[in-house]
Amino acid sequence: MKRILLGLSIIISLLSFIPAGAQTQLSKYQPGVTTDGAIYYLPKTAMHFIVQVEKTTYTPGEYAPYAERFLALHNVNPEKSVSYRVTNVMMQAVGQADTAKCFAVKYNAKSTASNLELADDGVLLAINSQGIRQERPRHFTPAPKPRTVNPRQFLNEEILAAGSSVKRAELIAQEIYNVRDSKNQLTRGEADYMPKDGEQLRIMLNQLDEQNQALTQLFAGVTERDTVEYIIQTCPMTAVKNMVLFRLSQHLGLVSATDLSGEPFYLNVEDLKTVPAPVADKKKKKKMEEEGIYVNIPGRIRVTVNHHNQELFRDEFNAGQFGNVELLSDELFNKRYTTHLRLNPVNGGVELLESEQVK
Repeated sequence: MKRILLGLSIIISLLSFIPAGAQTQLSKYQPGVTTDGAIYYLPKTAMHFIVQVEKTTYTPGEYAPYAERFLALHNVNPEKSVSYRVTNVMMQAVGQADTAKCFAVKYNAKSTASNLELADDGVLLAINSQGIRQERPRHFTPAPKPRTVNPRQFLNEEILAAGSSVKRAELIAQEIYNVRDSKNQLTRGEADYMPKDGEQLRIMLNQLDEQNQALTQLFAGVTERDTVEYIIQTCPMTAVKNMVLFRLSQHLGLVSATDLSGEPFYLNVEDLKTVPAPVADKKKKKKMEEEGIYVNIPGRIRVTVNHHNQELFRDEFNAGQFGNVELLSDELFNKRYTTHLRLNPVNGGVELLESEQVK
């Protein structure tokens, strides 16, 4: 089993598994398993940020100019407005093929490393074991919108026949006060007609609340909120500080990191140095030319997302590109042992490594 570099010699290497020198990667090359062996990748860890943005739309009521005069509602905005805000930031770590970590394994009679399982993108998942498949991202389901009520269905003949908007506003306001008074009489038990039981009382109170809310909207306006979910993908290969992940415009919503119309949300990735840095020496180079199975020793990182010095997201996890690559000796896969190997699909670290002696 040899490490190879992607290049013009890839096709030859796939057939003969002879190590090749460093070359330019061929975009058409696809790793995979053949009857003679396999070529596989180790993963790097990408980040899929799930950003939920709430859109608030305010539509003023038809009689907003008379809200303070007839209903004592102060500071009612007579203009339509739209605004956006981030309500939640989540993240899912996702493994993807690291084309800089490409390796070849050739099957031979002395080795038991023949039952390889690869992901669709060529990442090694397991040998002589059942691989772990990455979790699929969940589908966002927005909450159902509340039922809208047309306030005009509560307007009586006198209101509709009024000759001016001022008169209609005055009559609607009087109707609102009548509805509120009816509700107060019911709750106090002073109404001319009292319901027979609690359920009938509840229904009547709900109807009055609905009528009051619908008529009041003709003055105070309607505020609607919708939540939209965005997925932003990034895969830093080194630590980053205050990298603009995305921007949010109060009037346009979520925009790209380069659109200066929005305020920036910053991504920070800190390498926690849990894995020693690789030492470049002749012994290490010679080891990398030995036969065996290569795996990631992932390093731990801390990821945060900040806005206006407020931390919106924080997590720590292992990432393949922040660690080292190590060789599992071919001795683990000789005919005397059956070795079961399972790798983490997100970071390429060893999840399971156990050997049983062949009897």
